[in-house]
Amino acid sequence: MALVSVVAVLMTGAGYYVAHGALGGITISQALTPEDPRSSGNNINILLIGLDSRKDQEGNDLPWSILRQLHAGDSDDGGYNTNTLILVHVGADGKVVAFSIPRDDWVPFTGVPGYSHIKIKEAYGLTKQYVADKLANQGVSDRKELETKGREAARAATLRAVRSLTGVPIDYFAEINLAGFYDLAQTLGGVEVCLNHAVYDSYSGADFPAGRQRLNASQALAFVRQRHGLDNGDLDRTHRQQAFLSSVMGELHDSGTFTNLDKLKSLIAVARKDVVLSAGWDEDLFRRMGDLAGGNVEFRTLPVVRYDTIDGQDVNIIDPAAIKAEVAAAIGSAPPTTTTTTPAKPNPHTVVDVVNSGSLSGLASQVSSALRKYGYTAGQVRDRNSGEPSATTIEYGAGAETDARNVATLLGIDAPAQPNPNVEPGHIRVTVDTDYSLPVPDETTTTTTPTTPNTYYYNGTTTTYPTPDQGKPIDGGGVPCVN
Repeated sequence: MALVSVVAVLMTGAGYYVAHGALGGITISQALTPEDPRSSGNNINILLIGLDSRKDQEGNDLPWSILRQLHAGDSDDGGYNTNTLILVHVGADGKVVAFSIPRDDWVPFTGVPGYSHIKIKEAYGLTKQYVADKLANQGVSDRKELETKGREAARAATLRAVRSLTGVPIDYFAEINLAGFYDLAQTLGGVEVCLNHAVYDSYSGADFPAGRQRLNASQALAFVRQRHGLDNGDLDRTHRQQAFLSSVMGELHDSGTFTNLDKLKSLIAVARKDVVLSAGWDEDLFRRMGDLAGGNVEFRTLPVVRYDTIDGQDVNIIDPAAIKAEVAAAIGSAPPTTTTTTPAKPNPHTVVDVVNSGSLSGLASQVSSALRKYGYTAGQVRDRNSGEPSATTIEYGAGAETDARNVATLLGIDAPAQPNPNVEPGHIRVTVDTDYSLPVPDETTTTTTPTTPNTYYYNGTTTTYPTPDQGKPIDGGGVPCVN
């Protein structure tokens, strides 16, 4: 859904119009910081986030009249799950690959106390609630402020989870909620889809015959949300989202929407109300995204090893190394190494101080404790002083460069090239903000998909199901038939 919103309002033909005023009124997020890793050369990666939230951007409940059209229950349902996550790679050569991330992928997570693994869709909601509760306990009572700061932390957590899973940086993102998808589909006047079999699902409201057909806005939402009654469950739902996007992109291009000012105004009005963009979208990016509008995109689904039930939850067990290798192969970059490496032995005379610049108490202690396990000498653990960095950073004094780079690698933070004269020689100063969470080491040692469960997924009791059908890649611009 987020991809459609981006394609619809930020493409070639609309680029000049959007860049010269149409972005006014669209919510801009600062969850991507200047310190976050970026793609090299002229490559860009864009994360598209579709929220299953029944609330608007300020945390207000959506009107019941809208929820009824959405077949979405009431405003307490759905939480803040990211039920659509699509990583779009736009290569310097113009090649576009969109990776759908199944929402139930079971991934490491340490951003919220009490959790070690979660479904990737939960990173947003768990973080949002945790940060909002923390701020409320510190005396913040303004609902809009709690919602805004909670969501910003949630976006940052989602970005970290996807970076960790795929092994690639994220340069931009776009976010849209359920109401935004409905508004967009209604503005487009429906969309053509094709089903291999007739389907009926009372949960989503999906009730469609087999074959090619045109769906209205309410039906379109049911089409992309259905997961009950499908042979491949969550993955079939993912393939439907891809097919829907392919159809919409082709229709937008063929119907001349990008040269019709009235249609553009309607689509941009939807974006102003329902879309959140990261900072930095510009006219050049709009131009490059035009490849999507022309159907020049290949949709892929990240691989799943098997379905499991863990503590009563249906989850997708994954192989992190296989995912990173597939992403790297598809975008033409070297895959990350998958052999086990031993971290460099720290200099025992190097001291690591950890500073908490955010509002989450205990975060600096967690980081310091983690580094001690790698053999680093712990120094001060304290709150930030006035004049010190507020963002998550690493600084170091003279003589500590090698250890600083190793610490940066362990923590997933970039290290500067030069020492800071304000940091004591032989010391490293790690500053962590509210949005930071410790990465979980990838314990995978080979690039082959395991035939038996690896212990790093979960050390409890699971129920194993057959290996799911990943489906074939979908090329954008047509109306592919799906389950």
